[in-house]
Amino acid sequence: MPDLSVAIGSLRMRTPVMLASGTVGYGAEYEGLIDFGAVGAIVLKTVTVQPREGNRPPRLCETEAGLLNAIGLENVGIERFLEEELPRASRLPAPLVASVGGGDVEEFAELARAAGEREEIAAVELNISCPNVERRRLPLWADPDRVKEVVVEARTETSKPLLVKLSPKAGDVVSVAQAAERAGADALVVGNTLPGMRIDVDARAPRLGNATGGLSGPALLPVNLALVWEVSAAVTVPVVGSGGVRTADHALEYVMAGATAVQVGTAVFSDPRAPSLIASGLARTLERDGLEDVSPYVGLARKRGGR
Repeated sequence: MPDLSVAIGSLRMRTPVMLASGTVGYGAEYEGLIDFGAVGAIVLKTVTVQPREGNRPPRLCETEAGLLNAIGLENVGIERFLEEELPRASRLPAPLVASVGGGDVEEFAELARAAGEREEIAAVELNISCPNVERRRLPLWADPDRVKEVVVEARTETSKPLLVKLSPKAGDVVSVAQAAERAGADALVVGNTLPGMRIDVDARAPRLGNATGGLSGPALLPVNLALVWEVSAAVTVPVVGSGGVRTADHALEYVMAGATAVQVGTAVFSDPRAPSLIASGLARTLERDGLEDVSPYVGLARKRGGR
């Protein structure tokens, strides 16, 4: 039987298939629907210092190429998350990654400390790239210096592996990735959603209450795959590919572009079996190719003639 396990620092995952933040809530909501035994890690819903109500509805809109969401980081806040949601999530048979979203450097540090202190948390993901709550001027995700500040302060507050979730909208995502690596990130998640919108022509109004939202799903795969290709060539820490992963072949595309693991999100909404089907598909491909683990695939496309 092939070994699908991968590692990001001390975060040991039985498969390279992670569940993306914001797509399975706090985890326990999907108990009995998702085979968590096939999941490498669960990235929980992003939590902020104070509770957030999120954006006004409607918050979701299906498109021909994926899903638009404008949730706005609705969450219960770090205190209730640690007291109420984390104990329930800890029953699930997969490592937990806390996703945290701060309004400034100090909040990111506070959140990293609070989440990192809990033994149930295996790693912390810094969500610096949510498109629905960003500042219009000089957003954090586009500024390597500010990203460095956030990661440096978070790094001082926890010894747990730090994943930094980057935005595909960043003008120079490689510079942002390198800044995060220099500041102490253990891995880079590439990437988040892209801004998009739809308009109801009958109502003559945007379909989302926030007007715009984040586009996820199939349309995002080629975009973020190209970014994984660029970022993985420019850093030495592991890269996690995210965006449009629905099949084992999609996961392999990210891995062959240089990713160590992938995150699955929107696919779960249409088929909660997607993570386990992707993992089993990867195992079959390894068996077909006579390989014992995933490592020979990492960056393989670059080795086969890509730059």
